[in-house]
Amino acid sequence: MSTLLVHHPLCEEHLVPQGHPESPRRLQAILQVLGHATFGDLLRAEAPLAEEEHLLLAHDAGLIAALREHVPEEGLFAIDADTHLSPKSLDAALAAAGAAVFATQMVAERSADNAFCAIRPPGHHAERHKSMGFCLFNNVAVAARYATEELGAERVAIVDFDVHHGNGTQDIFFDDAQVLYCSTHQYPAYPGTGDASETGAHGNIVNCPLPPQAGSVQFREAMARRILPALDAFQPEFVFISAGFDAHASDPLASMNLSEEDYAWITLRLMELADTHAQGRIVSVLEGGYDLKALAASVAVHVRVLMEGRTA
Repeated sequence: MSTLLVHHPLCEEHLVPQGHPESPRRLQAILQVLGHATFGDLLRAEAPLAEEEHLLLAHDAGLIAALREHVPEEGLFAIDADTHLSPKSLDAALAAAGAAVFATQMVAERSADNAFCAIRPPGHHAERHKSMGFCLFNNVAVAARYATEELGAERVAIVDFDVHHGNGTQDIFFDDAQVLYCSTHQYPAYPGTGDASETGAHGNIVNCPLPPQAGSVQFREAMARRILPALDAFQPEFVFISAGFDAHASDPLASMNLSEEDYAWITLRLMELADTHAQGRIVSVLEGGYDLKALAASVAVHVRVLMEGRTA
């Protein structure tokens, strides 16, 4: 398998208040582990900045204008209690969204079999009209719409295993029959969405809320009984992953109990499904994960499976 790693140094220049969990150290930990010799076969590319026309596939022009208006010359601007802008934040967000679009293009062209985007700020809480929850632009939503609108894909799927529900992704695709959005997440938890009754205008939303302290058994059952069958029936031509690793047992922001082995397992299951329906085409986009050691270890197994098509 050929796996593309997409990154841009600007993503480390999005600054947050001291003590904020979504810090540049997250990417530094990931890039350090992916710099080991065992990942020497990774293809590597620097992301281009997203074009405004690509952002407009998923976001309102007013959101883009508001972010530009509020970028500070120095210090921080608070969008909300969790979400901030620093002088380089907009550039970082453009790099993050650009990475997802570029990875999608490269995988569609078969320049790589699949891709992982090591980016921040994350994206799945950003709604069409609103930045929130650490997220400025919805990177995976921009890429998914790029696949349908620019690359001609008729059906694409997004699988989100971040511990928090991707309210932004659900908001953007709630009435879009071309996109199947599937999520496992702790519930109740931030942002309060993601009940199983939220199914989308076309039955294209599959939410699998899991209780606090849920672990491997509950996670794998939700995937095996609901999400993987829904994906198989939908037959996506492209598979996107909102790859949040904050359901790990060591993560400080929630209370689920997944391990690296669970991330390896679901990565392999999604690869098998993509092989059946999507010519193996997967683009994985980093979302959450805030314990640096657990994050690095989880990303390492995720990327290793993408590279090898098997678990250890």
